[in-house]
Amino acid sequence: MTQGQKYQRSLVSRMFAHEAAGGVVLILAAVAALLVANSPLDAWYQVALQSPLSITLGGSGLTKPLILWINDGLMAVFFFLIGLELKREVLEGKLRRPSDIVLPGLAAVGGMVVPALVYLAFNAGGTVQGWAIPTATDIAFALGVLALVGKGLPPGLKVFLLTLAILDDLGAILIIAIFYTDHLNLTYLGLALIPMAGLLALNRGKAARIAPALLLGTILWVLVLKSGVHATLAGVVTASFIPLKDRFGKSPLHSLEHGLQPYVAFLIVPIFAFANSGLSLQGMTLATLTQPLTMGIAAGLLVGKFAGVMLATFVMVRTGLANLPNGANWSHMAGVALLAGIGFTMSLFIGGLSFGEGPEMNEVRLGVLTASAVAAVAGFILLRSQRLEAP
Repeated sequence: MTQGQKYQRSLVSRMFAHEAAGGVVLILAAVAALLVANSPLDAWYQVALQSPLSITLGGSGLTKPLILWINDGLMAVFFFLIGLELKREVLEGKLRRPSDIVLPGLAAVGGMVVPALVYLAFNAGGTVQGWAIPTATDIAFALGVLALVGKGLPPGLKVFLLTLAILDDLGAILIIAIFYTDHLNLTYLGLALIPMAGLLALNRGKAARIAPALLLGTILWVLVLKSGVHATLAGVVTASFIPLKDRFGKSPLHSLEHGLQPYVAFLIVPIFAFANSGLSLQGMTLATLTQPLTMGIAAGLLVGKFAGVMLATFVMVRTGLANLPNGANWSHMAGVALLAGIGFTMSLFIGGLSFGEGPEMNEVRLGVLTASAVAAVAGFILLRSQRLEAP
C-alpha cells in the first residue's frame, strides 16, 4: 500500500469516526429521497417500495412489501442497538445514578408531553392518532449537529442532550408498545415466551457466544410480528438479555454494540430515511403547510419540544432540585432544546405506524422534515454563537 493510499484510508476512517458523520449521511439519504420522489424516477421508487418480498421455509413464511421489511425488519436492528445502549447506560453509564438523570429525565418528559399537547391543539377532533409523532428526538441527527458546532461548548451539554435523547427513545419505545398494538394474538404471544426463556437461560449462564442469542432474537421477532405487537420491540427485548459480561469476563454487549453501530448509522438508518423521506412536492402550495396535521407536527417539534424541555429545566433549576450542566448557561440550554426538536427518524417511524402509506404520510413528511431542518439550523446558529463568544 502506497503512502497516498494509506493517507486516503486514514482520512476516510477519520471521516466515518466523526460524531457528525452519521447525521450527514442521514441528511444525504433524505435529500436523495426528495430528489427521486420529485423526478421521473418516482414511479420506479414507489413500485420498488411496494414490491412484495417473501421469506419462506417449507411452503410457509412471511410476505411483505419492501417498505415493511425495512420498517419492521431493519428497524428492529436499530431498536436492538438502542436496547443495547440503554442497558449499558443503566448498568455502567449515564443512567446508572438516579441523580445524573433527574434534570435530563424531567426535560425528556416535558419534551414529550408538551409536543403531544401542541399537536392535539391543532388536530382536536381530527387526525388525533398522530399525537406521538412530534414527541421523539433523533439521537444521531441531534448529536451530529452538536458535533458540527465544534469545540468551545461545555462538555456537560453533550451528556445532557445524549441522556435526554436516550430517555426520549425509551419513551418512544413505551409509546409504540402501548399505543400501536392493533390486536393481540395470544397464541403467538405465548409462543414468544419460548425464545425469551432461551435468552434468559443464555443470560443467566453468561454465554460467551452471541450467535445463539441472535438466532433466538430472530425467532422472537417473527413471533412478536405474528402476535400483533410491533415487531421492532423484539429488538429491545433481545438486547435486554445480552450479558454485560460473559463467564470469561469479556463483554458480549460491548462487542455487539460497537460492531453494530457503523452498520446502523451508515446503512440501516440511511436506508430507512431514503425509503420514508420521499416527500412529493407535486401540487403542494403554501396552504399545504397550514394543514392541521402538518402544523401540529411542525409546531410540536419546534415549539412544543423547545417549550417542554426549557420549562422542565427551568422549574428543576429554580426550585433547587437540579443544576444546569457544569459551565452551561441558559442560551446553551436553549440551543440544546432546539436540537431536541429534530425528530426525523423516530418521528417518521411513528408517522408510518400512525398512518401507514395513506395520503396523510405526505403531510407527515412535510411537517417532520421542515421542523427538523429549522430546528437543526436554529440550534446550530445559537450554539455556534455561544461557542464563538466563549473565552
